[in-house]
Amino acid sequence: MTSEDLRRRRLEVLEAHFQSEVDHDWDECLGTFHDVPRYEIVPTGKIHEGRDAVRAYHVGQRDAFPDQHHEHVRIHVADDDTIVTEFDLVGTNTGPFMGLAATGRAFRVPVVAIFSFEGDRITNERVYLDVASLVRQIGRTELLPLIGVENFAAAEMR
Repeated sequence: MTSEDLRRRRLEVLEAHFQSEVDHDWDECLGTFHDVPRYEIVPTGKIHEGRDAVRAYHVGQRDAFPDQHHEHVRIHVADDDTIVTEFDLVGTNTGPFMGLAATGRAFRVPVVAIFSFEGDRITNERVYLDVASLVRQIGRTELLPLIGVENFAAAEMR
């Protein structure tokens, strides 16, 4: 069973993690992880593992969406090593995204992020979000086939 002190430290680490993403402080963000940081972006199947890969992921996201931030964060302690968060991810596409020019359009998508811990540090962040809704909101429907949405829709119709 997780002690109250460890639970409190983990929640403080999560708060620092979220704030470091908003502040674009990648050293602080990486400092919230235990040893080898890992992000799994479930809808795209992308896994970013290791300090360089996680930093590159964040830099690319914030180049495309520099104002990206979390709103209405809800935190649920799931078990001894897991915390589940829900939030609205909000941002504006003002930089290049997946090789395409910025559209200047904003997005808001609900996200569930599951954080695994070892001690008081994150070992993995697994992110679930509706990528199709995000690309539609920013006006980049040509990206839908790249994320498998049109193929999925066609398969459902068969």
